[in-house]
Amino acid sequence: MPRLAAAWRGLAAATAAALLTVALVPSNAAAGPAAAPSSHPVGAGAGDPRAPREFVALRDVDPTIIQEIRYATPHDFIGVPVTGYREPLCLLTRDAARALHRAQVGFLRRGYSLKVYDCYRPQRAVDHFVAWAKDLSDQRMKAEFYPRVDKSVLFRDGYIAEKSGHSRGSTVDLTLVRLPAVPTRPYVPGEPLTSCFGPKASRFPDNSLDMGTGFDCFDTLAHTLDPRITGARRAHRLLLKAGLEEAGFVNYADEWWHYTFSPETFPDTYFDFPIARSSLERR
Repeated sequence: MPRLAAAWRGLAAATAAALLTVALVPSNAAAGPAAAPSSHPVGAGAGDPRAPREFVALRDVDPTIIQEIRYATPHDFIGVPVTGYREPLCLLTRDAARALHRAQVGFLRRGYSLKVYDCYRPQRAVDHFVAWAKDLSDQRMKAEFYPRVDKSVLFRDGYIAEKSGHSRGSTVDLTLVRLPAVPTRPYVPGEPLTSCFGPKASRFPDNSLDMGTGFDCFDTLAHTLDPRITGARRAHRLLLKAGLEEAGFVNYADEWWHYTFSPETFPDTYFDFPIARSSLERR
């Protein structure tokens, strides 16, 4: 057990460093017509809905899982922080968070850690995606996230939808990181972009295992079992899939990073409370 204990200690330090890195990412990037507001209150306001008691902060259940909440930063397919992401925080239903903890224990024993990119997503964030998709003039992040897909077909091809399972609270986007983890450097708005499906060395730096594409890559290569993904990259996808399925998660076949815990706590309810610690009811 000494190796496992050492892994937990090292991961805690890496997690703290990663959170500091995220905090340093600028959040006032220039916004286009569908961009999030350039300034907004931190935390839930008096008029904002609150989360049901079944929601928790993942960090309270398992502080060792690395969090790199992309939509709270400009490094996403829109190019600005997304509406509703008031803190870089993973909120989930309690059942989903506990299941992630079970999966994490197994991965830690093998020298890996889970890293979450996105967890609960408010409906207002989904609405932001929809507004962005309708603005065909805003293509600032195309070269990285959808270089081979015309923006006009994002709805038709299922990359953007008016409802998301993330809004029900039991869906998570995530990957695996080999320990000891090294934080991913911040994205600098306006920096040159590279394709999300190119060789790992040419993609935007990510401390995760090579899964064959980056997160949120709008391309068929992101399909979990795409036959063109072979060797170590396929093995990494299957490692993630097996560990999460053992804990009760189901993969969405078109995205290697997308998993939903089953049975869902709220299978038919889409929430809109903002992502902030203050959205959680007092325990």
